[in-house]
Amino acid sequence: MKEITELNNLLSQYVDQGFFPGVQWQINFNNKIYAGKYGLNNIDTKIEVLDDSIYRIWSMTKPIVAVAALKLIEEKKINLNDPITEYLPEFNDLQVMVQEDGVVEEVEKINQFPTIKDLFLHTAGFSYNFLADPVGKQYDQLRLFNSDTTTLEEEIKILAKAPLLFQPQKSWRYSVSMDVLARIIEIVRGDSLQNILQKEIFNPLDMHDTAFTVSLENQHKVMASYEYDPIKNNLSELISDPQKIGNYGYPLHASSYARGGHGLFSTLNDYAIFAKMLHSGKSDHGHQILNADTLKLISTNFLDEKYFPIEIATIGIVKDENYVNGLEAYGWGLGCRTLLNPSKQHNLGSVGEFGWAGAASTYFLVDNSKKLSATIMTQVLFGNPNLHRDFYKYIYTNF
Repeated sequence: MKEITELNNLLSQYVDQGFFPGVQWQINFNNKIYAGKYGLNNIDTKIEVLDDSIYRIWSMTKPIVAVAALKLIEEKKINLNDPITEYLPEFNDLQVMVQEDGVVEEVEKINQFPTIKDLFLHTAGFSYNFLADPVGKQYDQLRLFNSDTTTLEEEIKILAKAPLLFQPQKSWRYSVSMDVLARIIEIVRGDSLQNILQKEIFNPLDMHDTAFTVSLENQHKVMASYEYDPIKNNLSELISDPQKIGNYGYPLHASSYARGGHGLFSTLNDYAIFAKMLHSGKSDHGHQILNADTLKLISTNFLDEKYFPIEIATIGIVKDENYVNGLEAYGWGLGCRTLLNPSKQHNLGSVGEFGWAGAASTYFLVDNSKKLSATIMTQVLFGNPNLHRDFYKYIYTNF
């Protein structure tokens, strides 16, 4: 394993300037691994980033759940055009919110139920608690995904009580749709999401430190979660207030806990193994996770022009002349973003590059045209996006 001093120095500046407690990264290029780490796992205890530090990966849970769903498609146990009500009858009475100039007027009947494909693509009409729209506010009122004691089944039944933000396939909205898809996976497989992911993905890939819970003996390895305070110019630790991290619905250890859109813990090495698998669909030992045709569905854009540009509007990214890797250049495959137009991001990247990020500033990409995958880990909620920008720029100017 080779450490790239120049890249480590570049990323370490963000730690030295107080934006992140520590960073850890890995690049796999032509079956050669380059890696580095810098900083602290916990600012208060001064514990340094470990080789096997554990991270809350937030929305980087989604691509893993997508792979589990794609396996069902490959096995012809679900179909992209299946309405979600075929598996989840609690959505039979689903309605759609009607807005006029941002003001909620009423609800109306649904024209067609969301499909499995809509769940993958975020075109179902669901929203998210943190997004500034009326449906997101209803999710907050319902305390949706704000508990660390509810099961996925219970949460989806709560979700079914809220209306959609728009008629299915009318627009694009980043949403809880992967949680709905995860519940469908549980129903079709007849098992818990944790057991399914363990059996079908984690065990075959030797991802031994990836799960929805962290054992007591490993909890000291979990990087503390932080928020950046731009006024005080420092990091405040989320888990110093247990209720605050509880409100994000992300417990260290809760036996019934599982989510489709967030919730997994992982290490850099584990997630890098998963990212590398997305080159071929196989583990290093030759274990088939997905076949080649199914694998292409992840990097193939399924969105029509009417959906562009896609954007997660409420996350405050500064779009200056150095802005790279926003969603304007991207479409969406079955599971994550996929690059369509590198010219919209300073001609960096390759068409078909795909990947995603997590709310606490974790990030990964896969570029099969270069036989390259890369992962970076840290733990700051909605942290400085320039960390990802510089990581991405370094990769595409040096590999």
